[in-house]
Parts: sequence; C-alpha cells; structure tokens
Amino acid sequence: MADLRMRLPELPQTRRETELALDQLVRDNRFTISVFFPLNGAVLLVASAMGWLPEPVAFHASLILFGTLVMRSPLIVGVLPLVTRRAAFGIAALTGYAYAIEYTGITTGQPYGWFYYGVDLGPTVAGVPIGLPVFFIPLVMNAYLLCLLLLGDRARNTLVRLAVVIAAVLAMDVVLDPGAVALGFWEYYRLADDAILFYDVPLSNYAGWVVSATIAVVTLDWAFDREALLDRLDATEFMLDDLVSFVILWGGINAWFGNWIPVAVAGLFGVGLLRTERFDSQLFRLPRRLPWRS
Repeated sequence: MADLRMRLPELPQTRRETELALDQLVRDNRFTISVFFPLNGAVLLVASAMGWLPEPVAFHASLILFGTLVMRSPLIVGVLPLVTRRAAFGIAALTGYAYAIEYTGITTGQPYGWFYYGVDLGPTVAGVPIGLPVFFIPLVMNAYLLCLLLLGDRARNTLVRLAVVIAAVLAMDVVLDPGAVALGFWEYYRLADDAILFYDVPLSNYAGWVVSATIAVVTLDWAFDREALLDRLDATEFMLDDLVSFVILWGGINAWFGNWIPVAVAGLFGVGLLRTERFDSQLFRLPRRLPWRS
C-alpha cells in the first residue's frame, strides 16, 4: 500500500497548480474535446431527431449536458485564471439574467416570441433548465474573444468593439436556433399566419437576442480586463476550441437538415478561426503564430 501511494500523482495544492493541471488536461485532449465530441454529438442528436435511437438513449439529458460541459471545458479552463471578484460578479449577474429572461420568455412570449421546450434538457426550475447558463454565457464569451482577435487595435474603440461583438452573438444564434428547432429542442408557436419565419424561427427571436446580446456583451466587457484576456489568448492556444466545437456541431446539424444559410454563417466563424490561426497544429497542423501579434 505504501508503494502504491508513492506512485500516485500529487493533487494540486493551490489555485495556480490547479489551473496549470487543467490547462495540461485540456491541451492533451484537444482533438477529443473539440473534434471528436462535436462530431459524435451531431450524429447522436440527428439520430435522436430522426427516431433512429431507442427512447432511453435518444436526447438523453445527462448526455447532452455532459457533452456540452466537455466542449465548453477549453473556454472555462482558459478563462478561469482571469476570474476576479469583479468577473465572478459579472458572471453571476448574467446567470441571473439568463434564468430571468428565459422564464419571462416561456411565460409571456417576450422578448423572443412564444416557444416551448420539446426535448428534456435536464432538471428545471419553474420550467427553465438549470443548465441554461452553460448554453448561453459561453456563446457570448466565444464571440467576444474571437472579435478581440479579429479587430486587433480597433478593439480599443468601445463602440466598435461592442457593436461588432453584439453582431457576432446574433450571428451565432442565426446558426444555433434553426438547428435547435430542426432537432426539436424547442419550437415556436405561430400566432399569425403572416408571421415571418427564418427556418421556422420567428424574427421576434432575433430581436430578443439583440437585447440579450447587448446586455451580456456589455456585462462581460465590464467584468473582464481586456488586456488580460488578450494575454491569456496569446498564451493559451486552446481557449477558442469551444468555438471550433460550435462550428462543427451546429454547422453539421444545419447541413443535415438543409439549413444552408446557417451553414454558411457557421462557415464564416470557421474562417474567422482560421484567420486567428485557432485551428492550430494539434487540430489541423496549422502554424500557431497569431497575426495580430508581431
């Protein structure tokens, strides 16, 4: 027993040691996290929607939440060292907002339009999935980080930075919502025969996302030190791997259902990742040098 204990790896003792250990864990498993998981997720979700999987497995809530957390892990681990008290307060405020606005949406139809969940997304409180912040907040953070890289010095202009990130968040929902509706995750009520729909998603949904994106982007912009984020992005090649997963997962799902505009928008995010060289050597053998750093 003594020999066995001696061979066991030592657990991290400090926050810094824990952060370094998590960095290495993600770094060593990038392909599994960012390519294997979203590809398999797309196959399983499509198979569930098409009725090819038996009931206990199809749209299994625990599998959906687990897979989402795994794909989010590069972003969570990347941001973790930057979570100060101010950042924690901002994240907590956005978490509260996410629950409140979703509850308002399912009970009043505002601001997204009337909708209901068609798939069990895990435990709920007052009809709102507990895991909602895991789905919502990382979308905004991914858009924020990508835009910081693409904008370069132009990101110093507050109005430019916020406007571009808000537009990017809205573009992410252009990819997400049609795919989610096609899968049956949620469905919008058609209250009027002349309602304008975009792949079965009412335009009111996107108007609501402008509101939510603005609140979320402004909050994150206030909560995090922009220069610290850029330094962390420079040192952490995997920090945007969650966005890689997003492109693969939702681009693939939309392609299956023939939602070609969302596929094209997902492709644009892929182009953005290529321009920042975030498809690096461990994923697609591309160089790691970042064009926005000399």
